Amino acid sequence: MSTIALIAHDRCKAQMVSFAREHLSALSPHHLIATRTTGGLLRSELGLDVQQLLSGPQGGDIQIGALIAEGRVDAVIFLRDVLTAQPHEPDISALLRICDVHNVPVATNLATARWVLSGLLHQNT
Repeated sequence: MSTIALIAHDRCKAQMVSFAREHLSALSPHHLIATRTTGGLLRSELGLDVQQLLSGPQGGDIQIGALIAEGRVDAVIFLRDVLTAQPHEPDISALLRICDVHNVPVATNLATARWVLSGLLHQNT
């Protein structure tokens, strides 16, 4: 079973929920981890079984980075608000770096997220 990390800046949380709703059957078989608020929305709105880590401002993105470094994450979907990100929101640069170092695919927009999820599905068949 693959582990997928899900993170979304505040203005992208609704997009993450829509994406997950659209791909519910593809996401459900995987172990899902997320920062607290994003994970809470996915649980409450879609009933997904999501392991919630700390919120982004409290270091949830760093926890995900540590799991990537330990080889425990297979893909990251980080929907980010590139135009109006707030100072309290997770910084993507460290996550991009750790994903590159450990050869973990990372999607930063919906189009790439679909490709990453499709790749995981094909890898597991």
